[in-house]
Amino acid sequence: MKVNESSTDRYLRIALGLVLFGLAIMVGHTLGIVLGVVGVVALVTGVVGFCPLYKVLGISTCPR
Repeated sequence: MKVNESSTDRYLRIALGLVLFGLAIMVGHTLGIVLGVVGVVALVTGVVGFCPLYKVLGISTCPR
């Protein structure tokens, strides 16, 4: 996997993932599950630095 996210993009994804995961714990029920899944996906893509959707769309925020 080639990194396709800039450091700013990665930091924002990690922050968003943590916020959404925290909200998921507080909300519970179906909405909490959805928020948790989206939060984990954002967190993982931010940590790894690779976004599969960016790859499909041909987008890269990583400076060359």
